[in-house]
Amino acid sequence: MNKTDVLIIGAGPTGLFCAHQLGIIGLSCEIVDNLDKAGGQCIELYPDKPIYDIPAVPECTGEELTNSLLKQIKPFNIKFHLNERVEELNKNQNRWHVKTSAGIEFDVAAIVIAGGVGSFVPRKFSVKECEKFEGNSLFYSIKDKSIFKDKTISIFGGGDSALDWAIELSNESKVNLIHRRDGFSGVEASVQKVKELNEKGKLNLYTKYQMDTVLGDKKIESVKIKHDEGEIQEIKSDYVLGFFGLIMQLGPILDWGLNINKKTVEVNTENFETNVQGIFAIGDICSYPGKLKLILSGFHEGALAARGCFKYAKPDEKLRFEFTTTSKAAQERLGIKK
Repeated sequence: MNKTDVLIIGAGPTGLFCAHQLGIIGLSCEIVDNLDKAGGQCIELYPDKPIYDIPAVPECTGEELTNSLLKQIKPFNIKFHLNERVEELNKNQNRWHVKTSAGIEFDVAAIVIAGGVGSFVPRKFSVKECEKFEGNSLFYSIKDKSIFKDKTISIFGGGDSALDWAIELSNESKVNLIHRRDGFSGVEASVQKVKELNEKGKLNLYTKYQMDTVLGDKKIESVKIKHDEGEIQEIKSDYVLGFFGLIMQLGPILDWGLNINKKTVEVNTENFETNVQGIFAIGDICSYPGKLKLILSGFHEGALAARGCFKYAKPDEKLRFEFTTTSKAAQERLGIKK
């Protein structure tokens, strides 16, 4: 059982900054996210896209913003639980017992939902036969690329993830890249690199093809792909990777007794607490009159939610507001020595 003051659900910018605000007021926290890395939408959907509305930062990418926020919370040694989703939530006296999809349990005083507009889950193949190979020889993300060494991999998709992994894995594996169109949505440099590798025989590119079926017993042995004009080819494959983007789902949060309006959670604007005491919601997932879905708004919400958590984590103490420029306690927590 992991015991901490606050559990943050969601490792996007809003959740990361909330963790910082918890740290400077002396509260501990851990973070759970359904994705395999921190950064939320910023890192998964537009890591290279410029962002222009972060105060005092004229321009940065989603990846740069994420890296800066991770650097900012480094003094607090926050533990991340990635590739996990909160599945169970129970109140035990004045504390919450939480269990994730990986079976990890938490004992916390408060919960902050910072999950964007829900948990990100990958778009999957529509071919039913794919289901039995998921997590075995068919994947929608890569955690350990070493398993693909000297194997034959069929990658489906036309975005940055599909292109980048096709290029990367072609160094030590035989790669087939299959896309349903001639055009790609990834960056042009990667598109040209893939075409160059195809011409050199270092990967096989199939356009205007889609998955028809996947064959094998306990593991994948081959895939059949179908051309727009009806032609079917069978390709030997040890592994299949699908990169079709992400969809967002509220998931188990629907069963937590929260006031949900149009797939968002209603909160107050004093501390962004929900109708359930001890559960807060910040970022795109929360709603209130005048809500702006901006990262800077999420930072404000996270700062106030952190202070709202204090009364649950330390009910016998009074929180005194201090600026970090003058608070010796906050400076010590940040590792600043004067």
